[in-house]
Amino acid sequence: MKPNINSKEYEAAISVERMRESDRYTIENFADSKTLMYRAAAGIFSSADWSHKKIAIITGSGNNGGDGYALACILRDNGFSADIFRASERFSDDGKYYYDLAVSKGANNLPFLADTNLCGYDIVVDCLLGTGFSGEPCGTIADAIKAINSSGAFVISADINSGLNGDTGESILAVKSDLTVSIGFYKKGMFLGNAPSLVGELVNIDIGIVLI
Repeated sequence: MKPNINSKEYEAAISVERMRESDRYTIENFADSKTLMYRAAAGIFSSADWSHKKIAIITGSGNNGGDGYALACILRDNGFSADIFRASERFSDDGKYYYDLAVSKGANNLPFLADTNLCGYDIVVDCLLGTGFSGEPCGTIADAIKAINSSGAFVISADINSGLNGDTGESILAVKSDLTVSIGFYKKGMFLGNAPSLVGELVNIDIGIVLI
């Protein structure tokens, strides 16, 4: 599905704040955060064909990066390998859990450096920045976005294209994806501003978030 402001999907899309509150409510009452992260990664895994592909996962410091580490675990469990490139040395609590698990399963992980070249990968998974980001990416994150965009790979963005504002669709520098796998519910910014020129196919996966 190509983003379209007149679509029924846009009408059902929610704000970043509503998504955040619904996520918090679900974690407090129905499912722990690690379970939701695993479900998100499983949804990303089920959205693409990973067979005979050279895969890179580019991660940031937050839960978006955690989705990437959980995805690396699922890939390993299904007989696939992926190279993890960390654009930050920081982790969310759940992200650290799945990072350690991915490493224990044999996932190859490397720091993302200014001269890291992603050309030669068949699939690059963007797990840098989440829906709450606004402003201009800088430093290593900006370098990683540029490397993803110049990789020539099939690019999958986890939840939202890194650098895109989840409410407005505005961006100064953002990942251009072939596929964006929205998690829980579509966010308004996926259909607005610069999003139509950055998002290729857009799908949403249900991970059990209870909307409030």
